Amino acid sequence: MRVLIVEDEPTLGQQLKSTLESNGYAIDLSTDGEDGHFMGATEEYDAVILDLGLPEIDGLTVLDRWRKEDRNFPVLVLTARDSWSDKVAGLDAGADDYLAKPFQTEELIARLRALIRRASGNASSELTAGDVRLDTRSGKVTLGGSPVKLTAQEYKLLSYLMHHKGKVVSRTELIEHIYDQDFDRDSNTIEVFVTRIRKKLGAEVISTVRGLGYSLEDPDS
Repeated sequence: MRVLIVEDEPTLGQQLKSTLESNGYAIDLSTDGEDGHFMGATEEYDAVILDLGLPEIDGLTVLDRWRKEDRNFPVLVLTARDSWSDKVAGLDAGADDYLAKPFQTEELIARLRALIRRASGNASSELTAGDVRLDTRSGKVTLGGSPVKLTAQEYKLLSYLMHHKGKVVSRTELIEHIYDQDFDRDSNTIEVFVTRIRKKLGAEVISTVRGLGYSLEDPDS
């Protein structure tokens, strides 16, 4: 899952970036409202963490512009403000959730997971497809109850497909959502990772839809 962080405090921004990357997310980081708005308007994200007190353009304005531009990714607003009026203003501008500073990183990650799940129509933290289970809280994958060890990139790809189970996902969409902005998007690593996942979980887990992309189906449905 690919997440944009728009946060002008350098230490906090880097801490969030490192923590979320260690939890399996691909992260882009922006430090001002103008750049953050541009990135959100031109790149594909599964969620955005947005500070309200930004230089250049404030966070509420950035969020309002995204929504007017039909950018519908879930947004978790971060702010040092704790008044009810600020919370209402953030939600009215199009925020999906609100977290006041200071906060516990564990709570932010849990809220982020929930936003991404809801945006893809998944209520449970455990995603399933036949005998394959992926726990978004622990990052563990099992096949028939037995643990399966995946690399970080294999996990990101499987997680995205499981969040969008039953849909055909193009190679371009996978690249946009599991890699950060600096990744070499001309590489053929998507095909490599799909092959590796099939070897670990079974050839039938991920289907290739010729000319369109990949699909993960639930054999029991």
